[in-house]
Amino acid sequence: MNVYDFDNTILRGDSTARFFAWCLRRCPRMWLDAPGQIGNAALFLLKRRAKQAFKERMLSFLARVDVERELARFWQKNLSRVKPFYREKHCADDVVISASPEFLIRPACEALGIRHVLGSPVDMHTGRFSGPNCHGQEKVRRFYQAFPSGEIDEFYSDSYSDQPLASLARWAFLVRGEQILNWDAKKRR
Repeated sequence: MNVYDFDNTILRGDSTARFFAWCLRRCPRMWLDAPGQIGNAALFLLKRRAKQAFKERMLSFLARVDVERELARFWQKNLSRVKPFYREKHCADDVVISASPEFLIRPACEALGIRHVLGSPVDMHTGRFSGPNCHGQEKVRRFYQAFPSGEIDEFYSDSYSDQPLASLARWAFLVRGEQILNWDAKKRR
């Protein structure tokens, strides 16, 4: 099986940031929380807030929007952002493992014919996490939880933070824009 990260790997851009911006343009009530969101971002940038706490606070905007309606509209417009290499490589047993909220990426993956989707466990109506952010070593744990004897043929990601998953694959590739490079082709950041 082939395993993929989602944001900046299969999709051009970050789905969470794009969905936040999408909702901000369409849901004026979100602007009421602008000072809180700015403070949250400042604390994260100053390394005074952990990544999962930052994401949970940022995703609290979900309580102010009709998520199902906006999600459907968002993906109707943004599926065109899927990179051509993925459409060519797609196989029936592909797996996506992402730090993005699972509820957010699942509709796009289903539209692409991807049945196995693992993402961060986030409540789509509150933005609260019900488990760890699916990042780094957590991706490996989630992979083996879903596929106890799974073997990864090819792994694709845009970030060396996915080294734990890359090390499980027979072949690992770094996705830089539209380029597909051998995992070790670039120095680690």
